Amino acid sequence: MSNILHAGLNCIEPILDMPTNRSIPNKRWHLAFTAIYSSRALYSLLNQKKKKSRKLPVPGNPSFVVLNVKPEAFSSIDHTTLTAIVKDKNFNKLLEFGGIEGVADALETGIKNGIDGSVNDVALRQEAFGSNTYQRPPAKRLFHFVVEAFKDLTILILIFCAALSLGFGIKENGAKEGWYNGGSIFVAVFLVISVSAVSNFRQNRQFEKLFKVSNNIKVDVVRNGRRQQISIFEVVVGDVVCLKIGDQVPADGLFLDGHSLQVDESSMTGESDHVEINSHHNPFLFSGTKVADGYAQMLVISVGMNTTWGEMMSTISRDTNEQTPLQARLNKLTSSIGKAGLAVAFLVLLVLLVRYFTGNTEDENGNQEFNGSNTKADDIVNSVVRIIAAAVTIVVVAIPEGLPLAVTLTLAYSMKRMMADQAMVRKLSACETMGSATTICTDKTGTLTLNQMKVTKFWLGQDPIEDSSLISTDLLNLIQQGVALNTTGSVYRATSGSNYEFSGSPTEKAILSWAVLELDMEMEILIKDFTILHVEAFNSEEKRSGVSIRSEADHNIVHVHWKGAAEMILAMCSSYYDASGRMKDMDDGERMTFEQIIQGMAASSLRCIAFAHKQIPEEEHEIRETSQKLEEDSLTLIGLVGIKDPCRPGVRKAVEDCQYAGVNVKMITGDNVFTATAIATECGILRPDQGINNEAVVEGEAFRNYTPEERMEKVDKIRVMARSSPFDKLLMVQCLKQKGHVVAVTGDGTNDAPALKEADIGLSMGIQGTEVAKECSDIIILDDNFASVATVLKWGRCVYNNIQKFIQFQLTVNVAALVINFVAAISAGEVPLTAVQLLWVNLIMDTLGALALATEQPTKELMERPPVGRTEPLITNIMWRNLLVQALYQIAVLLTFQFKGESIFGVNEKVKDTLIFNTFVLCQVFNEFNARKLEKKNVFKGIHKNKLFLGIIGITIILQVVMVEFLKKFADTERLNWGQWGACLGIAAISWPLGWVVKCISVSKKPFLSYLRWQEHHFLLYVCTKI
Repeated sequence: MSNILHAGLNCIEPILDMPTNRSIPNKRWHLAFTAIYSSRALYSLLNQKKKKSRKLPVPGNPSFVVLNVKPEAFSSIDHTTLTAIVKDKNFNKLLEFGGIEGVADALETGIKNGIDGSVNDVALRQEAFGSNTYQRPPAKRLFHFVVEAFKDLTILILIFCAALSLGFGIKENGAKEGWYNGGSIFVAVFLVISVSAVSNFRQNRQFEKLFKVSNNIKVDVVRNGRRQQISIFEVVVGDVVCLKIGDQVPADGLFLDGHSLQVDESSMTGESDHVEINSHHNPFLFSGTKVADGYAQMLVISVGMNTTWGEMMSTISRDTNEQTPLQARLNKLTSSIGKAGLAVAFLVLLVLLVRYFTGNTEDENGNQEFNGSNTKADDIVNSVVRIIAAAVTIVVVAIPEGLPLAVTLTLAYSMKRMMADQAMVRKLSACETMGSATTICTDKTGTLTLNQMKVTKFWLGQDPIEDSSLISTDLLNLIQQGVALNTTGSVYRATSGSNYEFSGSPTEKAILSWAVLELDMEMEILIKDFTILHVEAFNSEEKRSGVSIRSEADHNIVHVHWKGAAEMILAMCSSYYDASGRMKDMDDGERMTFEQIIQGMAASSLRCIAFAHKQIPEEEHEIRETSQKLEEDSLTLIGLVGIKDPCRPGVRKAVEDCQYAGVNVKMITGDNVFTATAIATECGILRPDQGINNEAVVEGEAFRNYTPEERMEKVDKIRVMARSSPFDKLLMVQCLKQKGHVVAVTGDGTNDAPALKEADIGLSMGIQGTEVAKECSDIIILDDNFASVATVLKWGRCVYNNIQKFIQFQLTVNVAALVINFVAAISAGEVPLTAVQLLWVNLIMDTLGALALATEQPTKELMERPPVGRTEPLITNIMWRNLLVQALYQIAVLLTFQFKGESIFGVNEKVKDTLIFNTFVLCQVFNEFNARKLEKKNVFKGIHKNKLFLGIIGITIILQVVMVEFLKKFADTERLNWGQWGACLGIAAISWPLGWVVKCISVSKKPFLSYLRWQEHHFLLYVCTKI
């Protein structure tokens, strides 16, 4: 035993030899590990000794001591109390903790540099305070969707019919053979419920995955002095988080530093007014709230389930049972067809009962079935049961239970494929609505362009500057101050020899990299040398940001710096600096020269940013401080920069594809009208001959000032709206919708939220989009690319088209089967297609047909059609033409078989009924090819790409052979010879040339059903005039 103990001590000896420069938490962990290892070693030795001498009594005093090795990290702070302080907004209690600085010290966080951020540090904090995740309610299980499927009215009617058929079948034919019809209906119902439940279950799981992806927000934090992006789930207590307009607050915390911070707490309190956050009166920030204005850094105090937001979200289950408009319309259609089927079945029931009780029916021997009082009661009951079974069969075939399934399959398939094509669907209805879009209002930056900005032009005064060494020292200092201190971005460099890392918006990063790399700006030194007094954060209304600063060396002078859209800053200036640093007054001629410089850069597709400055005495600043407004008059223009943001490759083709598809593309941007026009021309939104003097280009202010009548008149002609505010974008969307357009809008900013909500389809940007914009959108474009918007349009049309294909195919089956059974039942008193056979047709056509047609890929043909209007009927005249011709052909052939089939083929009645059944199924198989193309004559184009379709056709034919040849008793069929199979195939194959011929017939665009309504209206009018 001493040898084993010695070996164990040798193993832990390197661990005990700890370096002295380790951090306190690391020392604690090493001590804890040592204690655990020693305890386990001794415990193991004791167990070994027990096993060797089980009969020996255990000594009363053990020879080892169990150590309590629970980590004591952050033991100096009562986290429960601290969490309560934030939740209760208890400022006095916070002061007792030593204020924000005291809390930061207790959490071992540097206010400037954040936490250490090492793997051990993060793990320790997660163990001590929890992770930034919350418990979700358990996902709905498969059984839930099975129960939901049973609630469907169609299923309930089928179950009722199955019970009747089962009872009557057993009554008439005994339990051994009488269960076939009723049992087969039950089997069919079971399969329909199974497919529907599994499909909905998988769709729900897909939504859960999408929900996790959409919740995985990227957050800016400062760790070890470096600003970096991490997942919201990786935020820990003690983190310093950087917030800007549109961000979601990722955890509960305290305000550290920032300016003009206002937060929308409506998600927590229900109050719509924005709450001002500052370090003096209200430093409390809550998880789940949104930043409405300003920017700040916050110290994370509690995460996950310790926040009010976490507690609230853990009780909310995401409802994925959203019913799309198309699903609602299809449910209505299914209900209407079901009611028609019930009416026909009831009529058949009446006719058959009248025929029977009036003595117009004969039995197998040719004798009259009902002969008054001479007929036995048992025979009457059996005959009535047979008649009711025929009526039930008609109800079964009339109900197209595959329609809702087809929609579910199509939407689930398209959602999955759209995700692969960089589009994440948040609302199912958007899949359909996008197919009807007539206008797309798109942003410029990041959507049409790459969002990879770089400063390519720099003007001082009226001279372009190529070499920064030519700039005077004083002017260079002013430029560096204006860049370093009037920004929400940051610069990080690990060591003096390493590369710089720039963070912030693309515009901020472009300006910072230019100032650091070309002007040798030292951002850290400037931040130390100046104190920021007041900030006016950038917003999309005024398109500028400003800051007032005081030098640590001179407290008597306050410098005001402005940065923003060039023409707006220029309007605030009355003087300018030339390249040598001399200040000159700006007269009208020089102002016009600057405007021409700005227009010249804009015409080269450059975004123009101006810098301006004003020096004011401390006394004047103190007077203005009360109004919380920066000096914005009589500024001195420092310089102009031109930022290049190249167009995305392929964006021109995507725009042309949309225009070719009949969809208008409008660019709405906050940029200069010249920049906007240049980019729009480059992207193909504007023709080269459509300049700024054309009605196609307008500025936001001009559009805003139009009368409502003028806006409605001009809105269709507008292609570019420059210098627009979010309100202008909203106004544009409202006008377009009033004119009947289906509008899709892209947006990325917080202020785009109203337009995204107002639009029929809101498309937010996944990379540059704020959390507010994403929440208001229907679809998130993950790569911020306009080409992905065009792809979404194509998929939207594909969804609508696939469902129309299946409706045409399904209704052909239903109309043909209903008429055949109805005519046969009325004329001959019996139905040629039994309940089992019809359910088999419904099952293979509904389930497999839905799967085959619902998974067709988008084609170029979809983008050659005009958009589908809001009021256009789901079943178009083209579909009516196709389905009625095919259905009439099938009815004619099968009724000929019904009445003359025995003499034509020289077979008995059982074989004749099998021929009818087999021909009917094969007609549907061939017609499934016709359904692939509603208008095009070549139905085989691209079929080799759809392996699933070909596989389903093969499976259907194999199953039909099994049904006819091997399940004779169950399906009530007889085996067919090769000649009979050939005849069935030949007759079914005529569906192909017939489909080709019928597509040569042109049809009116006026909806088919409107003629019926017109006739009904005129008939009522005629009756009223006569009365």
